Amino acid sequence: MEKLRNFLQSWPGRITMGLILVPMAFLGVQGIGGGGALGSHEVIRVGDASIGLNEFQSELNRYRTQLLQTNDASMIREEVLVDEVIETLVGRALLQNQAHVLGMAISDEQISRLIAQDESFHQNGQFSNDIFAMFLQQNHLTKDELFQRFRTQLNIRQLTAGILGTAIYPDEQISRLLDLQSETREIWVHRLNWQDYAQSVSVSQAEIDDYYNANKDALVQPESVDLSYIELSPNNVKIDPPTQADIAAQFDVYLEKNGVSDGRELAQILLSGTDAQNRANEVQAKLDAGESFEELAKSYSDDPSGESGGYIGQYNPSVFGNDAAEVNLALSGLKVGEVSRPVKTKFGYQFFKLTKAGSLTIDSVHDELVQMAMRNQRQIAYNDLIEKINTMATDGMGISDIAMQTGLEAKSIKNYPKQDNHTVLSQPAVIAAAFDEFTIEDQAVSANITLGDKTVWVQPSNHQEPKTLTLAQASDDIKVRLTQQKAIQLAFDAANRLADEAKKNGVRSLMTPSTHFGIIARQNPRLLPQERSGLFLHNSGADDVWAVKTDDGASVIVGGPVSMQATTQLSANQRAQAAMMIRDNIGQDQLSDYIWYLKNTNDVAINRNILR
Repeated sequence: MEKLRNFLQSWPGRITMGLILVPMAFLGVQGIGGGGALGSHEVIRVGDASIGLNEFQSELNRYRTQLLQTNDASMIREEVLVDEVIETLVGRALLQNQAHVLGMAISDEQISRLIAQDESFHQNGQFSNDIFAMFLQQNHLTKDELFQRFRTQLNIRQLTAGILGTAIYPDEQISRLLDLQSETREIWVHRLNWQDYAQSVSVSQAEIDDYYNANKDALVQPESVDLSYIELSPNNVKIDPPTQADIAAQFDVYLEKNGVSDGRELAQILLSGTDAQNRANEVQAKLDAGESFEELAKSYSDDPSGESGGYIGQYNPSVFGNDAAEVNLALSGLKVGEVSRPVKTKFGYQFFKLTKAGSLTIDSVHDELVQMAMRNQRQIAYNDLIEKINTMATDGMGISDIAMQTGLEAKSIKNYPKQDNHTVLSQPAVIAAAFDEFTIEDQAVSANITLGDKTVWVQPSNHQEPKTLTLAQASDDIKVRLTQQKAIQLAFDAANRLADEAKKNGVRSLMTPSTHFGIIARQNPRLLPQERSGLFLHNSGADDVWAVKTDDGASVIVGGPVSMQATTQLSANQRAQAAMMIRDNIGQDQLSDYIWYLKNTNDVAINRNILR
């Protein structure tokens, strides 16, 4: 709120924010109380606006889907995600209510005009009622429901645009910010690690006692369990070598994945009906006796292609559905003019004659098909084993017994913590499963948890509630902390001495190749935060030297003259984009402050019990 107050005190703030806030002076920012308890299916109520469980779950799923596009599921903390969705929905409802209070209205005519301009509803350059009706049907909406959604979104957009638009920031200040971002200087950094000074430090028992008494509340042993677990990755799964049928089945997948056709052309004899097998035996005998495939097709085939000798054109495996693997296997190795054995498919019994060789054959990509078949078999076996372990866990088996049954290794972590977890299983999804109250109570094995390229199951035991450490328990950790603090101070004292000596005798001795960082700007990732903070504060116009204390010890920095690229060298377009970005950021801050203000002046009720 401090940013909002500072802005309102400036003359641009008084003028521009007045356009938004003046109506409130007459109407007031109303705390529209819905009154009464929340309904059984209500998650949030903000004034008269109610958000039900279905709407909340829909928004939660949308957020989760977006996160899963760029993050592994194990890294998503569900409780944080729920809080984020609640904040979003509350903010949206607050703005919706306030837009109504301020009399911001969007007419049906305006919405109709916007929809008519939407090219997704156009056909041949004109708005299509049929396409619009199909859209409503596919999204299970009526026209009135769609209009109400649009009206809500546009009202909120109108209000937020007014707030964001008040983010006035003078051009001269924008130029100054851009100038600061363009500062560079050549630097050399000497780092002194605190570990090199630790042996010179002593910590007394009295100092440990004093630290303990001053920080007792923060010296807490976190909630913990002893965790047993097993890990499964596809590489753990044993599979048999793929058969020729397995390899042939992957040929279609290969063709589809690479968007190519093998180019083979075929003729066929199709035999269907109840006596198809007997007729197939007759055809096979006549083929063995040397009779013409084409003539037999004309006499026996139940497909119209038989009239022209059975020719069906280019081979398309997708026609055969689940039988494609068998057809591929039958065609494998055929030379032009040769006929396959009879293959039983969903159409009946079929003989195939290769009339034209393809440019791509199973043999030509055999090695790749073998690898594809092995990956496919491994994934199937992996999924089957996951299901098997889940069944064992549901039946009450423990981690050690499951490990013995499956040949996996049972592992364990003693004192697995709920907070500040830096173990090999520090993922939020694992922590949530390990500290699930029902799992702890039953000491049960969790359901499978997917972690990137592996799956884990966990079983907690020996649950310990958080508790304040005794002096004896905390002493070793306190001694380490105090040792580090003292050693950092010793390193900083030594860095100051080096800097003072360089100021007297010249900085050339500190400009060594091993410490040279080159010419850098403000956000160079090679620098520690404490090193970056004073990088351009020391600016005498010549070479500067100074010392800084860091978390790792201390650093002595030599900085050459500061160079600045003026914003006049930016194009007008680049300058406009930078100004827009700065103003947008300030506007977003003010919008957050405004929503915070509305939240504290409106009745907001949240039913978290329904989410458990």
